[in-house]
Amino acid sequence: MDDKGRVAIPKAIREKAGVRPGDLVAVYLEEGRISIEPLESTADKYYGAYKVEKWPEDLDEFVVEALRKWWASRGT
Repeated sequence: MDDKGRVAIPKAIREKAGVRPGDLVAVYLEEGRISIEPLESTADKYYGAYKVEKWPEDLDEFVVEALRKWWASRGT
C-alpha cells in the first residue's frame, strides 16, 4: 500500500475477477477484512434497453419535468 492508501491488485487476480482499469468496484470492510467487488455500470447494464425516438433539447429540464409529473402522480 502506498502513502495515499492505494493498493495494486496483481494482474492475475484482476484477470480472474474480470476487472480492468476504469471499472467500478465496491470496497467493503467485513469482519476486519477488506473486500473489493467488481460492479456493473448502470449505464452499461441498461444500454439499449430503451429506444429514444427524439432527445429533448434541454435534457435537464426534461428530467426535472418528468420527476415533477412522477412525484405528483404518487399522491393520487
